[in-house]
Amino acid sequence: MKTVFIINPGAGKGKGIDALKERIRMASEKTGCEAGIYVTKAPQDAELFARAFTEELAGAGPDGMPEEGRLIACGGDGTLNEVLNGVLSAARHEHISLGLIPIGTGNDFVRNFPESGDFMDPEAQLLGTDTACDAIRYSGVLNGKEQTRYCANMFNIGFDCNVADMTATLKKHSFLAGSVAYLMGVAITYIKKKGAKLKVELDGKTIVDGSLLLTAIANGGFCGGGVHSSPLASTCDGRMDVNIIYNVGRIDFLKKFPHYAKGTHLDLPDIHEVLYWDTCTTARITPLEGTMRLCTDGEIADAQAVEFEMVPGAFRMILPKK
Repeated sequence: MKTVFIINPGAGKGKGIDALKERIRMASEKTGCEAGIYVTKAPQDAELFARAFTEELAGAGPDGMPEEGRLIACGGDGTLNEVLNGVLSAARHEHISLGLIPIGTGNDFVRNFPESGDFMDPEAQLLGTDTACDAIRYSGVLNGKEQTRYCANMFNIGFDCNVADMTATLKKHSFLAGSVAYLMGVAITYIKKKGAKLKVELDGKTIVDGSLLLTAIANGGFCGGGVHSSPLASTCDGRMDVNIIYNVGRIDFLKKFPHYAKGTHLDLPDIHEVLYWDTCTTARITPLEGTMRLCTDGEIADAQAVEFEMVPGAFRMILPKK
């Protein structure tokens, strides 16, 4: 089985990359599992490499059958997203497993697997086992181009996306860690109270047609470096969890946000007054004024109307050995 660790040298502001390479080499020697290292050179390079790797192994096995392979993304959720899209864009991809060493700043996807071993340990990754994971396929005009892509963790539109946008700006300051930058982003965006005007349809039913504060479409449960916004979400239940916060006032939002961050908001007796929650297998979101900012696994694009569809068991995720 071929294994390659794909390292994003810009993840976590580039700290500890040389040490990670050495840990990978030592883990390979100790376990006897041959592992290569590929350091990305530019945005989208991880996606291009992942697709080429997947296609190379598609007919490399005996009698032209696929050869098993593993790609372990070393970066944040955005790096995993690139690798996922590279793999799933290949004609055949069932022979590839995906792993993640979370050296980014948010690192939310791995929080969905609290019972696994240490995701930061290359040896545990090499000795890990696979589990089936869903993904969300989405299609629309993104950054001016018609595209179909995949999401591993979560989409955010409106307030959450604006926070992510502000957080990315704040994280450029070296003294701000991911969670601190996120909370500062919340504070700044809260003052501006900038939401979105959208038409939201879930399984063909219109839920909102007008102003709202935010919409989150989730496969995983966490965003923003540990905010448990979708506490009932599962990466293997074949459904998307959708949170819609209405266009509520600042005081109402401020009272509920600590519960939203901890994942206890659905237990509040009056939560229905500020938030709509449901699950679905398909969704469509249409901006009512021009385009909308769509945050996908932490990466932001300008989008027109977007169709979302759950893909059960879309890929295999490596869970590190305990």
